[in-house]
Amino acid sequence: MTDGHRGGHAIAPRRVSFDWDATPLHWIPDEPTATHVINVLHLLLPAGERWFVKVFKEALPLVQDPVLLKDVKGFMGQEATHSVQHAYVLGHLAAQDLDTTPYTRHVDYLFDVLLGERPPFGLPVTAQEWLRFRLSLIAAIEQFTAVLGNWVLEAEGLDRAAPDPVMLDLLRWHGAEEVEHRSVAFDMYEHCGGEDPGRYARRFLGMAITAPVLFHLWGRGSRFLIRNDPRLARRMRYSLREHNRAVAKGLLPSWRELGAAVPRYLRRSYHPSKEGSLRRAVDYLAASPAARTAAGAIGRAALS
Repeated sequence: MTDGHRGGHAIAPRRVSFDWDATPLHWIPDEPTATHVINVLHLLLPAGERWFVKVFKEALPLVQDPVLLKDVKGFMGQEATHSVQHAYVLGHLAAQDLDTTPYTRHVDYLFDVLLGERPPFGLPVTAQEWLRFRLSLIAAIEQFTAVLGNWVLEAEGLDRAAPDPVMLDLLRWHGAEEVEHRSVAFDMYEHCGGEDPGRYARRFLGMAITAPVLFHLWGRGSRFLIRNDPRLARRMRYSLREHNRAVAKGLLPSWRELGAAVPRYLRRSYHPSKEGSLRRAVDYLAASPAARTAAGAIGRAALS
């Protein structure tokens, strides 16, 4: 099922919070590989989503469409909240003797330095072109986050595995918001590209860079987490065999599902509103324990 875009659905942050005290290190019971492949999200998203917000702040003066401007500000609020909540998970992992800083410092360098406000290494790129390039990367990344968001909302295999309910709610709340704002980064990139004849070529380049880098970071992060997991004590390593076993059980998205997102995105007629179901996302956000608690707190504050 797909939904249209720019249909009047309001995008706004939900000030959720999660209690991690009872969440075990292997939050999918007896599934360390599936647990840690998904845990790579916590390694990438705090720095990555802070970077999204920084780049969009740079681009805000270019937005002439008031409807898009409202969506962009809602997107920024949601991404800032995602960054904070995933950072809390890193603290929870550290409290269980899994220190992620040897990995996350490289992620911080990628987003804060290599993809910072100025081109690295003195590259001869204008400020306008550097901004547009980074917007193309965000649009490509958001293609994958929309696919992953839709997957986690539909992942019955996760339900059957009886995972920690708090972690599952975090992932589905986040996934639902990714589906909810799936079109915003793409629309922002297209809008800021104006009538530039190189707009599609830059979009193609953004995905050509994003896809291999993202898959590399994910594999590297999975290997790091499994190697440093104190419960495993180096008794196992990340392996494609275990990964594929988890895929077969419905605990991870398939390679085909992820890979197919690339050619869809590269069609000239493509728009991200074709990814997933806005209705399903909104329905989950209405049922999410964390989102409902956040909405209740806002309602009580308004009445006081």
